[in-house]
Amino acid sequence: MGDLGQESNPSFVLRAVKDVKLEDIPKPTITDPYDVIVHIGQTGICGSDVHYWQRGRIGDFILESPIVLGHESAGTVVDIGSKVKNLKVGDRVAIEPGVPCRHCDYCRSGSYNLCPDTVFAATPPHNGTLSKFYKTAADYCYPLADHLTLEDGALCEPVAVAVQVCKVGNVRPGQTVVVFGCGPIGLLVQCVAKAYAAKKVIGIDMSASRMELAKSVLKCADETFAPPRMPKADGEAYDADKESEWSAKVAAQIKDAFNLGEGPDVVIDATGAQSCIQTGVNLCKKGGTYVQAGMGKENIIFPITTACIRDLTIRGSIRYTAGVYSAAVDLVASGKVDPKVLITHRYSFEKAEEAFETVRKGGEHVLKVIIEGVKDN
Repeated sequence: MGDLGQESNPSFVLRAVKDVKLEDIPKPTITDPYDVIVHIGQTGICGSDVHYWQRGRIGDFILESPIVLGHESAGTVVDIGSKVKNLKVGDRVAIEPGVPCRHCDYCRSGSYNLCPDTVFAATPPHNGTLSKFYKTAADYCYPLADHLTLEDGALCEPVAVAVQVCKVGNVRPGQTVVVFGCGPIGLLVQCVAKAYAAKKVIGIDMSASRMELAKSVLKCADETFAPPRMPKADGEAYDADKESEWSAKVAAQIKDAFNLGEGPDVVIDATGAQSCIQTGVNLCKKGGTYVQAGMGKENIIFPITTACIRDLTIRGSIRYTAGVYSAAVDLVASGKVDPKVLITHRYSFEKAEEAFETVRKGGEHVLKVIIEGVKDN
């Protein structure tokens, strides 16, 4: 785990499913002339980190040996390779956590999020960023403006996810965009859509406090909507046909509530919940775009006939493509997106497991949880 070196490197290590420990591992050393070593200052916790901790796998990525967790990070450059020109020691940087191979057709086309050989932080078998020191490629680090904090830098990662979602959805000025979910990614997608001059942004969630955050604090949603739960008698068995019919009714309610006519131009689901997905597809206008950003159950009942009849463009979104991360950093630097508003909990490095436990338990008052990096003695 890491290159050999003499200096200690305190790290938050996932040793096996539900088994984490603070360990002192060797500090990485420069092995490529384009490498940099970053002293990590702040790290946000993502649901994928918690998923590996609790279940040990996401799809084809399976935990088979210990890894360091964490991938939403920013820090200070402490060492650079001989050919690094874009950074110098002392620079504060946001870290894009995936470094692709750069040579395959996906990379050459700019879609390096699909590169099969990407070294992505905290995706087995690769170490993540919850260490004192982390080594990565210099061109996947982005200098932070003086007025930005390292917390801002760490949260550029989920902002980049939101930028990619809006890029996939081809969100444009003057459009109406509906986002299912007012969690961190859903809220940031709404912020980015608004920054891209969407005419109307509607956030949908069951949580009144999260919808209030979207509408009144972040001011990224013009309107919000809490979908009614499907009526169900005590002891009544689940009925897939009834759920599908109910989802179509809820979609009609949303159209009526906000005078959407045939529906919004773009629908984005950031929940992964089957009911939201079904409602979202039924909501989208003919010829519109539906983007799946949230991940829940691997297989669901999907209204494919509606998608076909309406000639919908259906896209999935994963990570980020060329130009997305720098765009996210620029949006944060300009103040058009302020991800720090989403921070609800802050922990010291020594309490990293407690921080992860907070995210695991969740709840409507848990949004972004941040872990401060290991300080110099």
